[in-house]
Amino acid sequence: MKMRGVFSMTLVLLVALMVTAEAAHKHGDKKGQKAKEGGKAECAEKRFGKCVANAGDCGDGFREATCSEHTTKHKCNIPCNWKKAFGADCKYRFTNWGECDTTTGTKIRSGTLKKDLFKLDCEATITVTKPCSSKPKGKGGKGKRTE
Repeated sequence: MKMRGVFSMTLVLLVALMVTAEAAHKHGDKKGQKAKEGGKAECAEKRFGKCVANAGDCGDGFREATCSEHTTKHKCNIPCNWKKAFGADCKYRFTNWGECDTTTGTKIRSGTLKKDLFKLDCEATITVTKPCSSKPKGKGGKGKRTE
């Protein structure tokens, strides 16, 4: 007799669970239909602007994203060690530094565009310079000492 009661209770709980699941499924379909009928839909091609720092030229900021007539602001961050000449959103693959030009006291290297984040208008190739080092690189006495 007890077994029949447990079986009946299990059957009732199983039916209740199925009804709840079906109701949740139907509610989910209505939500999806609203999105199809003109709710927020994903944009086919979203255009992003450059990241603009809130204060100074690095740190937290915002970038605008435009889709059709809608413009939204997105949080972004500009690292404080970024290369200002070509921005933080354009990634380049650089060649090795050239020899030191004694007349200008600088070294030159070029970079080709590797990744254009956020579909910005990045230059295909760039050239950067830096001052020549006054110290020659090498071990120069650093490292383990043996006595």
